[in-house]
Amino acid sequence: MSSAGYMSLRGWNDMRYFDTHAHLADARFDDDRDELISSVLPASGVELICEVACDLATADKSLKIIRENDYIFGAAGMHPHYADRMDNAGMELLRGLMANEKLLAIGEIGLDYHYDFSPREVQRRWFGEQLFLAEELSLPVILHIREAMGDCMDILRAHKASLLKNGGIMHCFSGSYESAKECIELGLAIGIGGSLTFKNARKLIEVAEKVPLSSVVLETDCPYMTPVPHRGERNDPTFLPFVAAKLAEIKVLPVEEIVETTFANGCRVLRVPSTAAALAE
Repeated sequence: MSSAGYMSLRGWNDMRYFDTHAHLADARFDDDRDELISSVLPASGVELICEVACDLATADKSLKIIRENDYIFGAAGMHPHYADRMDNAGMELLRGLMANEKLLAIGEIGLDYHYDFSPREVQRRWFGEQLFLAEELSLPVILHIREAMGDCMDILRAHKASLLKNGGIMHCFSGSYESAKECIELGLAIGIGGSLTFKNARKLIEVAEKVPLSSVVLETDCPYMTPVPHRGERNDPTFLPFVAAKLAEIKVLPVEEIVETTFANGCRVLRVPSTAAALAE
C-alpha cells in the first residue's frame, strides 16, 4: 500500500506520537516495513518508537531496525513465554546487548499465567533475575503481566527501591485500579493501547479515568491489539490516534493534551536522549 493509501485510511494529523511498545520486526511487517518506517510513520506524526525485542535468539532483526532509524529506540529482554530458554549465558548476552545506547530498557519481561508456555517457577526466576540486571545497569523495565498480578506485585515490592529509582512501564495494563495505583507508587507508568477501545474494557476504562495522566504512556503492541474501529486488521503505530481519542473522551480532556503529555511521559520514563527528544520538537 502506498503512503497516500495509508494516510487516507488512518487520517493524518499534526500531533506527535510516541509509541512506547512496538514489534516492527514481526513477520507481518515484512512486505511493507521499509515504507512504513521511512515515510508513512513520520508523515502520520509518529515521532518516536520503542521497538521491543522479546526473545534474545531473534533480537537481531529488532536491533537492525533500531540501528538504522534515528527515531526508533528499543528494549530487549526475555519474554515470559520464552523463559524456559533463558540461562546464565542468556543473561550475559542480555547484559552485553544493553551496552547499545539506543536500547533504553529491559523488557518485555514478566509473568504470563494465561498461556503458561514456560513453567511458572521458571518465569518467576528469570523475571527476578532480569529485574536485578535492570537494577545493576540502572535501567527502566517494560513489564508483561497477564493473569499473574498477585505474584507480580510480590516480586515488584521486593525491587521497590530500584523501581523507584529507575522506573518502567506496566505494558498493556489489565489489572484493577488498586493495582494500577500501587504500580504508580512503585515508580511505574501505565501503558495503554488498543484494548482501551474494546467493548469489554470496563476495568481498563476505570483505570484510565482515575490514574493521573502524568503516569500514562501510549503504545500499540503492534501488530497486536488493534483498536476499534479496525479490529481484525494488523496494528501499527498510525492507529495511535484512536487510542488517544478514546483516552481523551474518558478523561474529558483535549486530545492534544493527551498526545503531548503522553509523548513527554514516554520520553521521561524511557529516558530518551535529549538530542533525540529535541529533534522531535
